Amino acid sequence: MIVASALFMENIDSTVIATALPAIAADIHTDPIALKLAFTAYLLGLAVFIPISGWAADRFGARGVFSGAIAVFTCASIACGLSSSLEHFVIARVVQGIGGAMMTPVGRLVVLRSVPKNQVVSLIAWLTVPALMGPLIGPPLGGFIATYLDWRWIFWINVPVGIVGFVLARLYVPDIRSEMREPFDGRGFVLSGIGLSGLVFGLAVLGQELLPLWLAVGLVAVGAAALAGFLVHARRAAHPLLDLSLFRLATFRISVAGGFLFRTGIGAIPFLLPLMLQLGLGMTPFQAGTLTFVGAIGALLMKVAAAPIVRRFGFRRVLVWNGVICTVSIAVTGLFALGAPHLAIIATLLVGGFFRSLQFTGLNAIAYADVETPRMSRATSLASVAQQVSLSMGVAVGAFVLETLRAGRPDQAILPDDFLVAFMVVSAISLVAVAMYLRLPADAGAEMAGRHEEHDPAPAGK
Repeated sequence: MIVASALFMENIDSTVIATALPAIAADIHTDPIALKLAFTAYLLGLAVFIPISGWAADRFGARGVFSGAIAVFTCASIACGLSSSLEHFVIARVVQGIGGAMMTPVGRLVVLRSVPKNQVVSLIAWLTVPALMGPLIGPPLGGFIATYLDWRWIFWINVPVGIVGFVLARLYVPDIRSEMREPFDGRGFVLSGIGLSGLVFGLAVLGQELLPLWLAVGLVAVGAAALAGFLVHARRAAHPLLDLSLFRLATFRISVAGGFLFRTGIGAIPFLLPLMLQLGLGMTPFQAGTLTFVGAIGALLMKVAAAPIVRRFGFRRVLVWNGVICTVSIAVTGLFALGAPHLAIIATLLVGGFFRSLQFTGLNAIAYADVETPRMSRATSLASVAQQVSLSMGVAVGAFVLETLRAGRPDQAILPDDFLVAFMVVSAISLVAVAMYLRLPADAGAEMAGRHEEHDPAPAGK
């Protein structure tokens, strides 16, 4: 429950800000699309510092790292509320990301090490129930605050949650640490930091006028080169920051790679949907928030059904067929731009949230099906890096489509049809992941799912 409370604080923060972007942009005198840097900056902090979360937990103990991360996140929330410019806001969001980088992966690591594998699916499903209250409460709360109060309260509401979480973490979180103290991979940290920051920020500003085009392309190129250098370094280092040998495990490899594409599509929704409802359909932040929160209700309903569904059909079938359903739901969401009754919007978001939650549960569980306990900390770090970078990619792709479509217009206006195109693009990216799930062995994660027999022959290339 302590870990879930931390997830609640992090999730409510990211979903509250989504519906308030236009109000924040107006107050600090910047463009709403430019404020996607607030999304990307937070994800950037996560991506750069998540790689050291597993090492830090093993070296310094989970209790100190987890509670310290809560303190950093809470202080950064205060700084966000005090921001008066885009630059200050983005910096505060980066610091928030650093806190989140240590908070969520280390919390997940503590819980994963506490139960046998045949309970992991149920654990992951129920662990995220309180965290899903963030998306449930966040959009209407953010819309209400932005419409009727000061948007700065969006961040200050984290303070009491953070204080309680810090105290409980110090009292009850076990001080798990590794008996073997591996040296810190400084070179790997520098290479991964430069690579991820260049790639994420380069993609974020590409297609905008925040930086010259040549500089944005240069950031992407430098990031890609640094990541290539990290791959070479990781193969030679005795104790690399990110253990790439985990990709030899088929379940981990397919979960991370397929999950990356799936989350790229899903990661665009918190950015595109509130903007579409407000800028495209003329809703207030509060109206947009009261509609978007129903997706979280669907996600909550799925938590009861996730474990029985996976046990009945197995991971491969669930990820393949449910992946198709999720892709279709993303594309249908884009049709809202053409005009849709509120009841149809609510039904689509409810169903979409239901099946997306099942996909997240399956992906998060199967990643650790074949990972030994001593390597669990490295696995959570590597998987979390991929997850967060994919979410930033989703925001970058969605905003890039909008920027490209409006670039040729004299008034630079964003039209409702632009959102339809953006949703179609990100749904196509998510669809590619389904081909990867087909490569899972038929009995993948059988022990974790509670299945002890194979129902289908293994796919070719097992």
